[in-house]
Amino acid sequence: MVDLANIAYYPRIYDLAHRFFEATWPEICGESYPHVLYERKLGFPILSIESNFHHPLRYGDTIEAHITIAHLGNTSLSWRYRFFNQDGTLVWSSNQTTVCVDMDTMDPTRIPDDMRQGLTPHLELEEAP
Repeated sequence: MVDLANIAYYPRIYDLAHRFFEATWPEICGESYPHVLYERKLGFPILSIESNFHHPLRYGDTIEAHITIAHLGNTSLSWRYRFFNQDGTLVWSSNQTTVCVDMDTMDPTRIPDDMRQGLTPHLELEEAP
């Protein structure tokens, strides 16, 4: 997970963020991401990513991950990630826009109303510190 400089190798941070993204689905929408993918045949691939590395993430650090919704459109939504270390220092932030797609065709599709109901309470229109 760390490179020779003893800081987290940045692709691992994106992997960790995606694992966190998948793990939040039961809390946010009441169903697992595998269920969304394989049963509902919906996916949320990335359209764009903007990230900032604020402080080194070092071997042995414990991460507290926060995820909120920055924008909820008809077919797309933007996820806001913030990772803090054990001292409460912001180490990484990212805004990631995904699009809801039909997994059989990969065509954009409207985010279902039941998912919107789960996502809406997590809207954070202004970025928190």
